[in-house]
Amino acid sequence: MKKTYRAMQVGQPGVLELVERDTPQPGAGEVLIRVEACGICGADVADIESAETLPRVPGHEVVGRIAALGPAVPAIWTVGQRVGVGRFGGHCNECDPCRRGLFQLCRNQPVVGATCDGGYAEMMLARHTGLVSVPDALHAEEAAPLLCAGVATFNALRKCGAQAGDTVAVLGIGGLGHMALQYARHMGFRVVAIGRGSDIAADALALGAHVYIDSRAEDPVARLKALGGAQAIVTTIDHADTVAALLAGLALEGRLIVLNPGTSPLQVPAGLLVGGQRGILGSLTGTPHDNERALNFSVLVNARPQIETMPLEQAGEAYRRMKSGNVRFRMVLTMPGPD
Repeated sequence: MKKTYRAMQVGQPGVLELVERDTPQPGAGEVLIRVEACGICGADVADIESAETLPRVPGHEVVGRIAALGPAVPAIWTVGQRVGVGRFGGHCNECDPCRRGLFQLCRNQPVVGATCDGGYAEMMLARHTGLVSVPDALHAEEAAPLLCAGVATFNALRKCGAQAGDTVAVLGIGGLGHMALQYARHMGFRVVAIGRGSDIAADALALGAHVYIDSRAEDPVARLKALGGAQAIVTTIDHADTVAALLAGLALEGRLIVLNPGTSPLQVPAGLLVGGQRGILGSLTGTPHDNERALNFSVLVNARPQIETMPLEQAGEAYRRMKSGNVRFRMVLTMPGPD
């Protein structure tokens, strides 16, 4: 194993710099991962531009192989095994949420790329409780975005309350939405994609939507009502007014599933909720087990993220492209293979 490795770290807010670091030894309950690919996510913006602790290596869609094991790592994990790490870096197994089995709500887990170093690097330390087994059928570059955009949309659809044949709408056809369309189609829903402009229509239909609604050209609420209402609306955007306006398109007992917390409060007419027994639910990525289910489902139905790749040393440019929205649909950093 090399004594050093390269990483793209945030040395000052908003600036990524290529550095050489000493290769660490994993501590108790940790593994050292040789990173093969790391996705660039919208959540990386806060980690890069508002990092509280510097220097920090961002990145939380990490796929690689275990290079070394620390003490007290369970035997299910072995050197050379393909693994991934998502946004949450491993639950503590001690807090109240963990004791209730709500591992994604653990109060003591690191947030990868924010409170601990992430995957914009050739090497990365990770808690064993945060590890995800990655199927051989997935290339590293394909699997990486599934550890965030994939599991987030997969879990949202599982929680949405819709049944096969029901209408499910996806608001926002970007990095999250393009996975939601594929999953929703393969789960047996009548899928409605809602976007801004006609340029995304062909992509939305190719990804699995039965219907595309251009919110610039028609009233999405009227169109949803004409379809009988949506049993669920999965929103991936951060524009609260747009989300709130779409609530009227929910069917009786329909649910709005919120994936993007945004920065503005969501204004909700109470009568709309009470009168139709409608509901609003937040959905938060998932546990490592949820991630494995999402990966395996992706293999089963051949759902894949549409990606563009760039090498690690071009992380700054890749990040700027992601932030500008000039990516179809996810950007992934690739690392060189072992010497």
